[in-house]
Formats: sequence, C-alpha cells, structure tokens
Amino acid sequence: MSTYHTWMRYFTPSPVHHRLGLVCLGVGLQHGLLPTVGPRTLDHHVAVVVTAGGGWFQDAEGRRTKVTAPALIWLTPGRPHHYGADPETGWDECFVDFTGPATATYTELGYIEPDRPLVPLSDAAQARAAVGRIARAARRGNPLLEVETGAAVHELLVALRRARADMAPDGDPVLQALARDAFQPLSVAEHAARHGMTPAELRTAVRRGAGMSPKDYLLGIRLGRAKELLAATELPVAAVARRVGYDDPAYFSRLFTRRVGTAPVRFREQQGRAVPGGWSDKIPDPDDPPMLHVG
Repeated sequence: MSTYHTWMRYFTPSPVHHRLGLVCLGVGLQHGLLPTVGPRTLDHHVAVVVTAGGGWFQDAEGRRTKVTAPALIWLTPGRPHHYGADPETGWDECFVDFTGPATATYTELGYIEPDRPLVPLSDAAQARAAVGRIARAARRGNPLLEVETGAAVHELLVALRRARADMAPDGDPVLQALARDAFQPLSVAEHAARHGMTPAELRTAVRRGAGMSPKDYLLGIRLGRAKELLAATELPVAAVARRVGYDDPAYFSRLFTRRVGTAPVRFREQQGRAVPGGWSDKIPDPDDPPMLHVG
C-alpha cells in the first residue's frame, strides 16, 4: 500500500511563450510520507507550498531548519537544496516549476528570495488556489495551456508575497513589530529591549519565524522598501536613504550596491526602462486614462 499520493504534470513552452515573461514548466500536488528530495541543483525556479504537516529543509551551506506548515520553500536556479517531510507524519504540498525573464524583476522586487529559501506563511489558501488554477489549465488538450498557466504563475507570486507571515495582519507578532520599526535607527539590542527580550532571545525568535538573523531580516525590509521608492518615485537617492533609515546616503548606496548587485541610480534606470512611456508625476484621470501611442 502506498504511503503517499502524488499528481504532477510537466510541459515544454515554446520560445514564443517564454517572451510572455513567465512560463510554467510543471505543477504537482502531493501528500503523505513523501520521499526525500535531493541533494540536487536545478536550472529553474520552483515554489513548493507546504500546506499541512512538517519536515525539514537543508540549504546550500548545510544548515538544516525545521519546516512547519504553512510554509514556502523557494528552490532557485544554481542553488543546492535538500528537504523532506517528517518520516512519521509526512506533509501535504503543492508545487509549481517556472522560469522566464520576468523572474529577474520579481527577484529584484523581493517577490522571489534566493537568500531566504524557507519562508513561513500566515495562510496558504490563496497560493493553493493559484496552484489549483494551474493544475486545471494543465489538462491535456487545452489549447491555451501555456498562456493560462503563465498568467497563473504571476498570480501565485503575488499570493505568496501577500501570505508571508511577516506581512500578514495575523502574522508573527515579533516579526510584525520588527517590520513596523525597521526604518528607525535602532540596533538589534534596542529592538530586543523593546520586546523585553535579550538579543539572543530575539535572534532565536527571528530565526524561528523568518529563517534568518534579525540584522538580515531588518536589512531585507529596508532594501525592499528602497527598491519600491526608487522604482515608483523620483525622490533623490539621499531622500530614499533617509526614508528607509540611513542618514548617510553614501553608506546606503554602498550597501544597496553590495546586496542588490547594482547601484541605486542604475536600479532606478532599469526600472524606468521597463515601463512603456516612462514616469509621470500627474495623477491619472479615471475617466480619461493615459494612452500609449506607438509609431
């Protein structure tokens, strides 16, 4: 008698479909005492959503972390990974394999997090619904398969970002408080004191809830907000730096460049080129929306 149940389907989108930005390569639903995965390295992205049960995940450095549903496991290209369900209780999961040029932008904006492969979720319902749409679109003989599944991958990435435990209204209270205070000039020790905790206790709580240190967690929030301000406003870099908690714009620029891989000004230029027509400081009239004239 089988100890687990699985359904999965894989397909190969054409080069034309890749130009849509995101393409789905496969989808699956599994539950029970699933076999261990890896160690292995992939050439594409996979979002594994654990909806019930638990197990473990081991990153590229060999660190093993407990997985408790609901949780997201990001598998990103070129990064070794190894994970498995609890051998006694198992887990339920759904997963989507995908790739495409838009993955680079989603990564820049923090929707895909290669440096945070294990992400606690507050709820997996919306993500599971998006995977369900992909599974239904993946039926054999569907003439719209590649377009429907690609569109649903966009929905899935948004649903996963919204469901992160550190963003949801009913998420981890420590992570919520850190996210709220992330832009204030506070040290880790000062953040801990606000919660009546020692720095060591705060490190343990954040490691358990977010899979990283408080310093990296705060930095991720600050840089994520900086990306949004650079992409969506014309604020000077110095003003962006102050908005996210850095009084020294030169230090902010060095830090941003080191962690993001491109300077703030360059990042803004790249985002601006990605938007047809460039930026406008005018509020659109809903009865007379702006039009893009070509040719």
